[in-house]
Amino acid sequence: MTLPALMLQGTGSDVGKSVLAAGLCRALVRRGLSVRPFKPQNMSNNAAVTADGGEIGRAQALQARACGVALHTDMNPVLLKPQTETGAQVVVQGQVIGNAKARDYQAMKPELMGTVLESFSRLSEQADIVVVEGAGSAAEVNLRAADIANMGFAEAAQVPVVLIGDIDRGGVIAQLVGTWHLLSDRERDLTRGFIVNKFRGDPSLFHDGRAIICEQTGMVDYGTVPWFDGAARLPREDAFDVGAEDVAAGPIKIAVPVFSRIANFDDLDPLRAEPEVSVVMVRSGEALPGDADLILLPGSKATLADLAFVRDQGWDIDIAAHVRRGGAVLGICGGYQMLGRSLADPDGIEGPAAVAAGLGLLDVETVLTSNKKLVEVSGRETHTGAAVAGYEMHVGDTDGPGAAVPMLDLSGQADGAVSPDGQVMGCYVHGLFSSDAFRTAFLQRLRPGARAALNYEASVDDTLDVLADHLEAHLEIDGMIND
Repeated sequence: MTLPALMLQGTGSDVGKSVLAAGLCRALVRRGLSVRPFKPQNMSNNAAVTADGGEIGRAQALQARACGVALHTDMNPVLLKPQTETGAQVVVQGQVIGNAKARDYQAMKPELMGTVLESFSRLSEQADIVVVEGAGSAAEVNLRAADIANMGFAEAAQVPVVLIGDIDRGGVIAQLVGTWHLLSDRERDLTRGFIVNKFRGDPSLFHDGRAIICEQTGMVDYGTVPWFDGAARLPREDAFDVGAEDVAAGPIKIAVPVFSRIANFDDLDPLRAEPEVSVVMVRSGEALPGDADLILLPGSKATLADLAFVRDQGWDIDIAAHVRRGGAVLGICGGYQMLGRSLADPDGIEGPAAVAAGLGLLDVETVLTSNKKLVEVSGRETHTGAAVAGYEMHVGDTDGPGAAVPMLDLSGQADGAVSPDGQVMGCYVHGLFSSDAFRTAFLQRLRPGARAALNYEASVDDTLDVLADHLEAHLEIDGMIND
């Protein structure tokens, strides 16, 4: 009999939980099961708009895609979006309820457990099995009293757990054995077994290591998963991934300054997958390259703070020089807001109330407001007529003379602005480059003759199928999901 739910918890962050959960979702769907993804609490500034008008973490959006179902806020009932080093915007069942410092959020968590269980219950009613993803480490015992993300949730919902260790970072025996020994007896009773993830080389060489883990813990060994290169072709959620190597390194160079609060950076994924494109992520302390074809300013969770960060890095000077050389600039969402003449946050929506001069490359002004726009959109680019589709996720209204020449026409609604010479443009729509026709037209504008070489959306689904095949070959999936 198939279990009603299975939870993947890690020995730490970035051990591959999200990718394994997505692959497991697709593998189970291909077995004829109705599957739903779930993550009680997520922390990410990379989010997706749901069909019911809210937002969830990007990883759960990918997992829903693997399940072949529409996105819903119940799939990630608590989402934290960091705005400062110690504080975050708190999103509950898709809607912003306010901001909280880390210490204050710890006090909120017991009240949120009921909301988490409510969402999980609704999903469970729709599915044969729910694949649940934990957050961070299963053994954060200092936070266990109010935990809603890992063993606290597993115990409250009585969901069995599989532990994941990351051998690529080293010390996987200590990761898994140490985690086991920090669990309570009740938590151990819920823990069915373990997976060793991200193995490079000959897996037979780790046979003795797996035996030691079994001997020390009594957990079932569900398998060792070799490194999956295709993970780089899937939408990414974690900000730590934005510096990863490009899939392609083509002649069209796109430079992206990495803001301190960069958001929705999966906008870049279709570009990174193109053979003719090289996406250069420019970190703090580095100059924007002088030979870039395009400087792309991405989204930000704290736009005024990141505008100051741009100036602190001297990137404003680099951008101005790039424009003088005839280079193109594109701003998306927060990046678009930065390109205007001014940016104001009179009510302190994203931080202390403030107003600042923008980069002055578009003749528009932005005022941040408390109303957050969350909506899926479609339309066309005004310059080429190419079809676009994506979503808006932002606070603030942008207007001014420059908006009279919009970048996009969204079913009769103008969005964005284009400079008189056509070099600088911006808009609020995330996901633009997933539209193959728009991506082709945009790349041709940067370098005549360039063409998009892939059907991006189909490539994501193909990669999910390859991932499912990979897990079927290396894991005891039947043992994991059956009573």
